[in-house]
Amino acid sequence: MAEITQVASNRKAFHDYEIFERLEAGISLTGTEIKSMRANGASIREAYARPQDGEMWLYGAHVAEYAPGSYQNHDPVRPRRLLLHKKQIREWARAITERGLTVVPLSLYLKDGTAKIELGLVRGRKQYDKRQAIAKREADRDIARALRHRNR
Repeated sequence: MAEITQVASNRKAFHDYEIFERLEAGISLTGTEIKSMRANGASIREAYARPQDGEMWLYGAHVAEYAPGSYQNHDPVRPRRLLLHKKQIREWARAITERGLTVVPLSLYLKDGTAKIELGLVRGRKQYDKRQAIAKREADRDIARALRHRNR
């Protein structure tokens, strides 16, 4: 069974975007970056991914500097290459250009010691869509609560 440790999650993405598809990708990191992630020093709130030259790149993710790293430390917001199959990159690049979608990271975690990121193919929600989503979620909770009390 794979051991998964949550490092960072983008909870705001679930509110701001309509998620069409999800995908797990590896991340190409330096030594001080993975050590910093293990110490929970990462944020993906402002991050996004974009295909470039047949590769998928993650921009805007902040991985804090590793304190004992000295002169070998990394740039906290450098672009990071995502490890995906060429076919997956082509499919998502086509969806981005043809359907006007965006790739946003949903969560960052360590799976058996390697850094993984869950990406979502998303479209931004309008304000009224956000209100509808909240109303639907609250209605579903009310229904579930009523059924739970009824079954007692």
